[in-house]
Amino acid sequence: QVQLVESGGGVVQTGASLRLSCQLSGRTVGSGATGWFRQAPGAEREFVAARRWNGGSARYADSVRGRFAISKDNAKNTVYLQMNDLKPEDTARYYCAAAGSLIFSDYVRPSRYDYWGQGTQVTVSS
Repeated sequence: QVQLVESGGGVVQTGASLRLSCQLSGRTVGSGATGWFRQAPGAEREFVAARRWNGGSARYADSVRGRFAISKDNAKNTVYLQMNDLKPEDTARYYCAAAGSLIFSDYVRPSRYDYWGQGTQVTVSS
């Protein structure tokens, strides 16, 4: 089992920045991947960003590319999502997810992830 705990959400104004953190514990993800998804009320869970735990290219949703960046600190078993130039449409609950084995083309599919955190709320006011 892998446990994930997100933090760093909050209420900010348009144009502000936030950094979300996802602390992993339990089994290591090894050669798998970690990702960030978000879900607004009444909407489906949406892919935001993901990358392989042991390196490799990151993948981003078109809506956040150039504004968000996913990174990790292996020593701290923590994955980050740096969010810059936030917009009202970024308002959602953000979830961290981990998969033991994942191919690049499946990064965007929530069903391919094995473990999920409880989420952290991000609200961007106009």
